[in-house]
Amino acid sequence: MSQYQVAVIVGSLRRDSFNRKLANAIVKLAPPDFSFKPVQIGDLPLYNQDDDADPAEPVKRLKVELRGAHAFLFVTPEYNRSISGVLKNAIDHASRPYGQSAWAGKPAGVIGVSVGAIGTSMAQQHLRNILAYLNVPTMGQPEAFLQATDALFDKDGNIGEGSKKFLQSWMDQYVKWIKRHAA
Repeated sequence: MSQYQVAVIVGSLRRDSFNRKLANAIVKLAPPDFSFKPVQIGDLPLYNQDDDADPAEPVKRLKVELRGAHAFLFVTPEYNRSISGVLKNAIDHASRPYGQSAWAGKPAGVIGVSVGAIGTSMAQQHLRNILAYLNVPTMGQPEAFLQATDALFDKDGNIGEGSKKFLQSWMDQYVKWIKRHAA
């Protein structure tokens, strides 16, 4: 494959989200044969199975964008030791109706940043459980549970020098994972 299209799903809506900053910064560490496209999830209505036959336009757009991707990059915050409601809502919309999941079979990586010392470890674990059920082969190692510190990003919004080697290693493994598992 000459160009890998990756859908980036950030589970935070906050304008100054650490996870959005992380998503924007970490994709710069990928090789040029990888293209990353942010997927909007904040405009999705709450999932209701009654709407499966005639989904809202934002739901249709989400499914088209996910189906057009070769892989996924989930960048998740941790809310009350789990993923955010907006992320779960997007996952539910794109996995339904049953048997028509836009997620199935495409590889993914999971990463996140939080102000807490354990980063987003619990949210990532919950997300991995959900993705396993949805048949999304998810990279298990290396894990990256990042704490938001002043040094995580430089003044230009890039990965800071103290974290660059670690996150470059994570990205290198993610790239290998996607190349191994993307159709």
